[in-house]
Amino acid sequence: YNEYKSYLRCRAWIMFRVQVPDPDLPELERNHNFNFDLAVIGGGSGGLACAKEAVKFGAKVVVYDFVHPSPQNTTWGLGGTCLNVGCIPKKLMHSASIYGEVIEDAKRYGWATENKKHDWATLVENVQAHIKSQNWKLKIDLREKNVQYYNEYATFVDKNTIKSVNRRGQERTVTADKFVLAMGGRPNYPNIPGARDYAITSDDVFSLKYPPGKTLCVGASYISLECAGFLTGLGYDTTVMVRSILLRGFDRDCAEAVGRYMEDTGTRFLRPATVKNIECVKQPTDTTAPELKVFYELDGKEECEIFNTVLFAIGRTPLTDKINPEAIGLKYEKNGKVPVNDREQTNVPHVYAIGDIIDAPELTPLAIQVGRLLARRLYAGSSLLMDYVNVPTTVFTPLEYGSVGMSEATAIKKFGEDDIEVWHARHTPTEHTVRESPDLDKHNYVKLICVRSQKDKVVGFHYLGPNAGVYNTQNNEEIRRIYRCGILLIIKMLCRSIAEDYFN
Repeated sequence: YNEYKSYLRCRAWIMFRVQVPDPDLPELERNHNFNFDLAVIGGGSGGLACAKEAVKFGAKVVVYDFVHPSPQNTTWGLGGTCLNVGCIPKKLMHSASIYGEVIEDAKRYGWATENKKHDWATLVENVQAHIKSQNWKLKIDLREKNVQYYNEYATFVDKNTIKSVNRRGQERTVTADKFVLAMGGRPNYPNIPGARDYAITSDDVFSLKYPPGKTLCVGASYISLECAGFLTGLGYDTTVMVRSILLRGFDRDCAEAVGRYMEDTGTRFLRPATVKNIECVKQPTDTTAPELKVFYELDGKEECEIFNTVLFAIGRTPLTDKINPEAIGLKYEKNGKVPVNDREQTNVPHVYAIGDIIDAPELTPLAIQVGRLLARRLYAGSSLLMDYVNVPTTVFTPLEYGSVGMSEATAIKKFGEDDIEVWHARHTPTEHTVRESPDLDKHNYVKLICVRSQKDKVVGFHYLGPNAGVYNTQNNEEIRRIYRCGILLIIKMLCRSIAEDYFN
């Protein structure tokens, strides 16, 4: 009963704790003569959220956003990685893949579903049309909120001055009192022959003009597995090349379960393997993919194979070094990450950093919240800080994987193996009981990690199965609060009940 009351208080906090401009808030006092109160470099989710929140409290704000073309000459509009080449197109293409599964399952429900065929060009056209509509809406939104937007490449001149250049080479110089860095990052390429000439990354796949054909996804990151998953679901012969383990940083049991499900549904895995060279055998056209000869090492043996598309998903690098950070003495790590304190403040007191360029979970809902809270602290007198602990996340592989809290390995490392109790359960959604391949439900899995010495406190929750993204991503903040209130005791009891029924 007490846990349930905590849940209700938590839900009320989420529903009603929305900070809006106070009508009695005094006009923003300016003790400077700069052009702007705040300059935001980066027009992604976090940067835009910060800019739009700051103007609510009277700040004069400018946003810079500029996208350099990828090695395959792909570029995009305002909105950052998530909208243009990340979460949004990924989720849409993942959905397209799931619809293909639904068509197969529909036969068992009495639907006649003959001539199942997918058209890549139609999918890309509609995905890109949606993205461009959102690019336009973001521009209109900034204009209506009186945020100055420049589609220009910005670099520091000195501690309060920025120089920007547009696509025509025209320069502009402005000054600002404070700065927020939110440039995000771009995909890495390996230093091997042919990689930049012939391969693509997540920057390119969602707008690829021709069907990808036989595809090699290099890397075991969530980006690689998500892309491989939807490409397999759309009917393309897809291979994932893995150097060591799947989904580094996630729970091992769940990561390997994702891999097994993908193998069972048609994705091929090469592990341990690394690419050595890529050669072009046949050039692409507007409607046909190229033919690429890929030389690689598999378990110590040299191999080669023909693919139509090679997609690298081997990590991303922040764009910190592209803004002339030396001009203001900004410190950053070798990997491009910018060290910040708990207020997202860098070593330069009037410069802040948010999003993928800091050492924090690289998630859009998180970046949005961080941006808003930062703006409120700067211009509304707030003291509320972002809590980076227990942030829910979802991997949109064919078997969706949602988690919050610690992996089993992390919990053992922190509390000791003898103090950890792990509950497991398998589950089959009712709508899957008459599906085309019911044996696939053996992969659906729930895992709960508890600490014995703390009254079985829940420190990790992991879910593999349909709609993990809906539960975990769209309700991100609510799940966090519920988790922290301990309401997952109910889920623990459910897992325990299932386990006891099984063993009894």
